[in-house]
Amino acid sequence: MEKLTRLVSMAPLFLLFSLPFAFAGHDYGQALSKSILFFEAQRSGYLPRNQRITWRANSGLNDGKASGVDLVGGYYDAGDNVKFGLPMAFTVTMMSWSIIEYGKQLAANGELRHAMEAVKWGTDYFIKAHPQPYVLYGEVGDGNSDHYCWQRPEDMTTDRRAYKIDPSNPGSDLAGETAAAMAAASIVFRRSNPAYSRELLRHAYQLFDFADKYRGKYDGSITVAQKYYGSVSGYNDELLWAAAWLYQASNNEFYLNYLGKNGDSMGGTGWAMSEFGWDVKYAGVQTLVAKFLMQGKAGQHAPVFERYHQKAEYFMCSLVGKGSRNIQKTPGGLIFRQRWNNMQFVTSASFLATVYSDYLTSSRGSLKCSAGNVAPSQLLSFAKSQVDYLLGDNPRATSYMVGYGNNYPRQVHHRGSSIVSVKVNPKFVACRQGYANWYTRKASDPNVLTGAVVGGPDAYDNFADERDNYEQTEPATYNNAPLLGILARLASGDGRYNQLLPVAVPAPNPVIAKPKPAPKPKLTPTHASSSSPITIEQKMTSSWNDRGNTYYRYSTVVTNKSYKTLKDLKLSISKLYGPIWGLTKSGNSYGFPKWLSSLPAGKSLEFVYIHSASPADVSVSSYNLA
Repeated sequence: MEKLTRLVSMAPLFLLFSLPFAFAGHDYGQALSKSILFFEAQRSGYLPRNQRITWRANSGLNDGKASGVDLVGGYYDAGDNVKFGLPMAFTVTMMSWSIIEYGKQLAANGELRHAMEAVKWGTDYFIKAHPQPYVLYGEVGDGNSDHYCWQRPEDMTTDRRAYKIDPSNPGSDLAGETAAAMAAASIVFRRSNPAYSRELLRHAYQLFDFADKYRGKYDGSITVAQKYYGSVSGYNDELLWAAAWLYQASNNEFYLNYLGKNGDSMGGTGWAMSEFGWDVKYAGVQTLVAKFLMQGKAGQHAPVFERYHQKAEYFMCSLVGKGSRNIQKTPGGLIFRQRWNNMQFVTSASFLATVYSDYLTSSRGSLKCSAGNVAPSQLLSFAKSQVDYLLGDNPRATSYMVGYGNNYPRQVHHRGSSIVSVKVNPKFVACRQGYANWYTRKASDPNVLTGAVVGGPDAYDNFADERDNYEQTEPATYNNAPLLGILARLASGDGRYNQLLPVAVPAPNPVIAKPKPAPKPKLTPTHASSSSPITIEQKMTSSWNDRGNTYYRYSTVVTNKSYKTLKDLKLSISKLYGPIWGLTKSGNSYGFPKWLSSLPAGKSLEFVYIHSASPADVSVSSYNLA
């Protein structure tokens, strides 16, 4: 009842806040924090004391027991309760790559420790899943029995059988991706936990040897994965991908030579890609090898590495619309690859564009496309445009990250978030009961899946926020993993880091960063100049807490101090992270509202905005006095 009273008392403001709007700017730091939180909601096993998603509890505590191996831990991949090894390994690789490239930026935003904990939750599981050099467990549970039920992970009654690959039942793609994950993660922990880093690298060496020596597609051995994470691209891309990460982790020339000798025969130099994701790794390999070339490490393999480089540039050019064949986009400008969980391709491609932009900047180069050269800043701007779309700058004004902004998906296709928390109501939810009582509810999820990036809109920017619309409303760990690096980069503004220098991930600060103090109510006068005829005064008029965030309402008064009529006013507003009322936006500036064409002498104009930060920077760009 207390919550209802609070909502009623805020009714006028809530109506304003519910209206769709386009952000004038985004709080990338806040989005970064939320995107990392999502991984805590996906945890399987015994949850730690510092678990921040408190509606979750322990689950999958007998995983692996029937096979005589401890497989407790790891991540559920999406909205179900299965632990699929291939997408989980790709998730860990991409989280690690984010930290390797942007660890300093993550640290500056107070999120490095959380990101490293997210990686370690995955690698601790992979160590368990790799009990022998040539044995790797690649799945716990199966999609068929799991999808028949709609249960919280804490209530699971579905089959938790464990599936493995070995010399008789190979899986080069699965072992190769897991080797890549372990190698990349070893770089992440090299300074903060050297012994753990060495252990990860040892597993990576063994897994690569296993993948290369006993070749075959993993879904031919773990056949229950075919329907859900079938290996369409085969395993050559994962072998090259793993070799690239092992070279970056070890500087062992064997892996550099492997890339050079096998680049042509395994497709690394031949495939001109239009996607990058958990199945197809070629664009990622090409980007990494292009980095090695820019670093001057190619040696005798320079001609082959140049061909990798050309294919990397083909991919980047297709993203920005300057290639011979460009990637499809929606009318609103979003990359569109497929109907089912399209957002996975948006975040992964945007990550490659971000790092490649920084590689080019560090090497003082530019992107050479068939339609002309592209500056590194344009490539980064493209990545930013995709993230901005995801966060709400789109025709629907919808944020596709749960919990970010105000207009985000409320009926996510996710078992844990859609059923009341076991901590609120511990009564057992049976297999089919979950469908009857929770899946079909036309109401918001009882548990907010903070930070989850859902599948997103269709080819025409349309989206239906419905729980049974799994193509659009189901989240996945591999949607979020590449986003960590992009958001850290954008939150830190100009990089000012040479991305071609040897990697040195900083050790996380052992003390959790204190939250920033809330801004105090203040009156902020702003003058165009000491003799300006226009004055601007801002003050905070109210504040409130909602779902853990503090929001502030600012009133800004613009006064014409001259003896003439003010016309053609243009205001510049930066550091604005929420909706604004009382002005009309035109390009990068703001002018009079539509109902006002001028401001007489001595009169004032008021506009208001709401966001969760200090006052925005407001200044006069131009005006006329008549």
